[in-house]
Amino acid sequence: MLNLKEISPILVVVLVITLLLGLFNNFKGFLYTLLAVFIVFMINILAKKVMSTYLDSEIEVKFWEIKRYGFKPPSSFKKPFPAGIFFPIIFTLITLGNFIWMASLIFDVKPKISRSAKRHGLYSYSEMTEGHIGFIAAAGVIANLIFAVVGYIAGFPEFSRLSIFLAFFSMIPISDLDGNKIFFGNLVLWSFLAAIVLIGLGYVFFLV
Repeated sequence: MLNLKEISPILVVVLVITLLLGLFNNFKGFLYTLLAVFIVFMINILAKKVMSTYLDSEIEVKFWEIKRYGFKPPSSFKKPFPAGIFFPIIFTLITLGNFIWMASLIFDVKPKISRSAKRHGLYSYSEMTEGHIGFIAAAGVIANLIFAVVGYIAGFPEFSRLSIFLAFFSMIPISDLDGNKIFFGNLVLWSFLAAIVLIGLGYVFFLV
C-alpha cells in the first residue's frame, strides 16, 4: 500500500523521533523504541489508506512542509520549510523532553478515476469534499486511540503513550495537519475526538 516516495519520509520521521525519545525518555532500548514508533505511525497511515480506499480515493504520505509565513502573496519561503523534521526537535528541546512532537507527516488525497462513475454517475463530479478528507484523517486518529488501549491492556505502556501522543498532535488544527482536515471537514467529529484525546493524554500524565 506504500509507494517508494512514501517510504523515505516515514523512515526519516521515525528515526528522528526515536532518537529524541532516547535522549529524553527512559524507554527500554533503541530497537524497542524504534519498532514502537514505527508501528504507531504505520497504524495511523494504514488506517487512513483503508478509509481512502473505501471512499474510492488514494492518499500519498509526505513530510509536513510550511510554504507560507503570512497571508499576503510575498510572504512565502523560497523553499518549503521542513516543519516535519524541525518541529519535533525544537518542541522537544523547549519542553525538555516532556512532549515529543509527533505530527510530522501529512497526506495528499486524490479521487480514483472510477470514483465519479461508481458513486455519482459517469458524467458527475469526482472531487473529494472536505468532509471526505476529514474522515480519512480521523481514521488515523481513531486507530491510534484504539491501539493505545490495546497496547496498555497487553502490557506495553510505552506503545500506548506514543499512540496517544501521535493522536494528540495530529488533532491540532493548523497548517496541513490531520487536525485541520478534520476540523474543517466535520467540526462535530473533531470536537468529539479532541475530547477523547485530551482524556487519554490526561490519563498518560496523571494516572500512568
